Amino acid sequence: MYNNYRTYPCPYYDDSSRYYSDDGYNYEEYPYLYMDNTPMHNPYFYRQFTEDYFPYDDEINYAYRSDSFEGERLVNLKDYGPQPYTVNINEAAKQNDNFRTALWTGQHLQVTLMSIDVGDDIGLEIHPNVDQFLRVEEGKAIVKMGTRKDNLDFQARVSDDFAIMVPAGTWHNVINTGDRPLKVYSIYAPPQHPHGVVHVTKPSDND
Repeated sequence: MYNNYRTYPCPYYDDSSRYYSDDGYNYEEYPYLYMDNTPMHNPYFYRQFTEDYFPYDDEINYAYRSDSFEGERLVNLKDYGPQPYTVNINEAAKQNDNFRTALWTGQHLQVTLMSIDVGDDIGLEIHPNVDQFLRVEEGKAIVKMGTRKDNLDFQARVSDDFAIMVPAGTWHNVINTGDRPLKVYSIYAPPQHPHGVVHVTKPSDND
């Protein structure tokens, strides 16, 4: 009888012994079977799938990353706006080591990546005509907001996966209270910074 498992060995099949030389399979032909029988968690299977269907290109930025992969491919950090663009924002934010890196600037919206050093902060600021959204991808912080610079009556603790909404005209600050750099991305509507802006360290005037 025709054997689908011999012709198309199933990575979900638990009996890994059937993939060894006794059944005619070998490491060169099916290397991922020796690593993990679950394709979505297997670096060999996933790399082959990704490169076959999403060939990597620095400009198009079909990039992937996994801490278990050798020769990691990271996001090429630069301003891709206002062209159509997709990105793993979690990986991009964690990869960024600059205080601020513009990732996408359009006519009505801007996305920037931020890395706040331990014990440092974004800096007390206000955007009179700009609503702002921030999301914490890694780290811990305290958020302070208020209608007056000397009265920040809104305070909250945030950490991984928390979102922060700052209404236009609101004084605000985000202070890193963790033991590692705070990785966040920020969305301004409309844009707040020039296209392609990169601040390696925190500007003295926090422009």
